[in-house]
Amino acid sequence: MPADFDPAALLEVLEAHAVEYVVIGAQAAMAHGSPIVTRDLDITPSTGRENVERLAAALGALGARLRSAAEPQGVVFPIEADMLRSADVWTLTTRAGDLDVVFTPAGTRGYEDLRRDATRFELGAGLTVLVASLLDVIRSKEAAGRAKDVAQLPLLRRTLDEIGRRESGA
Repeated sequence: MPADFDPAALLEVLEAHAVEYVVIGAQAAMAHGSPIVTRDLDITPSTGRENVERLAAALGALGARLRSAAEPQGVVFPIEADMLRSADVWTLTTRAGDLDVVFTPAGTRGYEDLRRDATRFELGAGLTVLVASLLDVIRSKEAAGRAKDVAQLPLLRRTLDEIGRRESGA
């Protein structure tokens, strides 16, 4: 399946299924103006039962499969709410590109925690979604401590400083 990455298409399906989520990771950083490049979309959904059922329906509509280096088309799995609730992280491939579903990102307490400081961003074509604050993206990447996250931190901090200068009129 590897598909061309189309984050708008992924978000449109999530919105069409009324999934409650926050965009996190590099896509969130990009929405705040950070010049990071990524080829996947990371989200943190609400863990409420009805929301996870809507998420399962959205993933079904996207033809989601488990991402696997051994299986370029991805691995079929039962896309059901109970299955999704059985793990904290799902790395998926879909007809619109790669999607990571992370119920509790490192350094956070999940959806409610991230939603508190999130901002609504219009991401084109009238699509408005909830995006994690840049401070929360930094907090999560610091806590994860993966090499790729650590490498992004200086750029994220510079972006945060630039936002602060703009907001203060300096």
